[in-house]
Amino acid sequence: QVQLVESGGGLVQAGGSLRLSCAFSGRTFSRYVMGWFRQVPGKERESVAAITWSGSTTRYVDSVKGRFTISRDNAKNTVYLQMNSLKPEDTAVYYCAASTRVPLTTTREEYGYWGQGTQVTVSS
Repeated sequence: QVQLVESGGGLVQAGGSLRLSCAFSGRTFSRYVMGWFRQVPGKERESVAAITWSGSTTRYVDSVKGRFTISRDNAKNTVYLQMNSLKPEDTAVYYCAASTRVPLTTTREEYGYWGQGTQVTVSS
């Protein structure tokens, strides 16, 4: 069974940076597409970024392009989300997710495994 554990969330001022990590266990990490999603109360969970199994291709929601970077280390079974130039509207619970939908997907329903989420709060 796949298990995902996020870490790295917290409180940061606008313009600051955070790096989220997600530790994967239970299956062969390099066979999974990985994604980061976020959710605020009263809204649907949205895709933020996704990365292919090899790390060669990434995809981002328009609102974070140029500020966020998704990456993965298949030797460490870990996926990262580097978040720079953070804005108050980035405040959300961020979730790591794994999908077998190769080569790449950002569709929430195609991710079968989810972490517990980590809170990111950006103050103005």
